[in-house]
Amino acid sequence: MEAFAYTDINAPLVERCRLGDRRAQAEIYKRYSKAMFNASLRITGDYAEAEDVLQESFLSAFRELHSYKGDSSFGSWLKRIVINKSINCLRNRRLQLVPLAEQHDGAAPEADAVGSLDGEELSWRADVVRRCVQELPDGYRVVLTLYLLEGYDHAEIAGILNITESTSKSQYSRARKKLLELARQHGL
Repeated sequence: MEAFAYTDINAPLVERCRLGDRRAQAEIYKRYSKAMFNASLRITGDYAEAEDVLQESFLSAFRELHSYKGDSSFGSWLKRIVINKSINCLRNRRLQLVPLAEQHDGAAPEADAVGSLDGEELSWRADVVRRCVQELPDGYRVVLTLYLLEGYDHAEIAGILNITESTSKSQYSRARKKLLELARQHGL
């Protein structure tokens, strides 16, 4: 079996950014800003803070572009900057993980068949779930977002947040329960 080297399709654009090409920077921003804003918004839970994080992240990325080695995609490297800045934003707000002693119990709601929902109903449900995620306590929302939406495992989350892996797992489990509780309260 032949091994293939990873090639980032944005490599020529990134190289132009390294040389200070403002048009290349604008193109990179255009390609990645929406996804990076959404990642930040899911973590911070605040539109204005997510906008600030987005701008700071791109400024940092362009300033520190010399440290990008190309061993992963540029998007992955940029996403790591956005996530770290989003978490720092929460820390500045005095991120408090919900105490382990706090319990949220409740049975899972009956599941509707997604295939039987029309587009409007599905869109409404997605909006309700998004609002419920934003209502979660910061600690729950951060762990849930990093695990479920950003694809990090519990060991990686523990490293990012300076918590134990078991705390990450516990926060995720409690976040899921709390999310189900909030969804029921909002009519799902």
